[in-house]
Amino acid sequence: MSNTPVIGVLALQGDVREHLIALAAADAVARPVRRPEELAEVDGLVLPGGESTTISKLAVLFGLMEPLRTRVRAGMPVYGTCAGMIMLADKILDPRSGQETIGGIDMIVRRNAFGRQNESFEAAVDVKGVPGEPVEGVFIRAPWVESVGAGAEVLAEHEGHIVAVRQGNALATSFHPELTGDHRVHSLFVDMVRAHRTPE
Repeated sequence: MSNTPVIGVLALQGDVREHLIALAAADAVARPVRRPEELAEVDGLVLPGGESTTISKLAVLFGLMEPLRTRVRAGMPVYGTCAGMIMLADKILDPRSGQETIGGIDMIVRRNAFGRQNESFEAAVDVKGVPGEPVEGVFIRAPWVESVGAGAEVLAEHEGHIVAVRQGNALATSFHPELTGDHRVHSLFVDMVRAHRTPE
């Protein structure tokens, strides 16, 4: 039991419940994180989809932005989906006024790159590190990655655009694997958290 990682889901806005369910299915103890003291108790963190500007502003309001940056810089495993991907970008191409990021992945991200809500779609995506058939990617007002720096590894592309990236202990996808019932991407992240934890 000691090797079961405790993984938080940033619960300020977005599809928190779906990530909690997916993490539990991938053999992690999952709990919502809204305060710095809750962040201090987790081994890894998921940044869910939602509205990146809202999540950014709420993180500042709840006193979480600096603790998040500190933990990510210190190597805490973190996984961002959609808006969460934007939060992990070192640079946003077209930020909204007052929008901040946590950073952690040397990439430039374009918000809403795949179009508006009514242009949402699903597509099969081959994700490096995820065994078996392609992952069913749900893209909802999804960003894409314009470019990555030398330290970042591209894990997946869709129609020539980068949609999954990893740098060290940070993982990000444009799409929402938590909405499909396929927990392989979450399992990949749980394995990352497990590998990072010091042996009991």
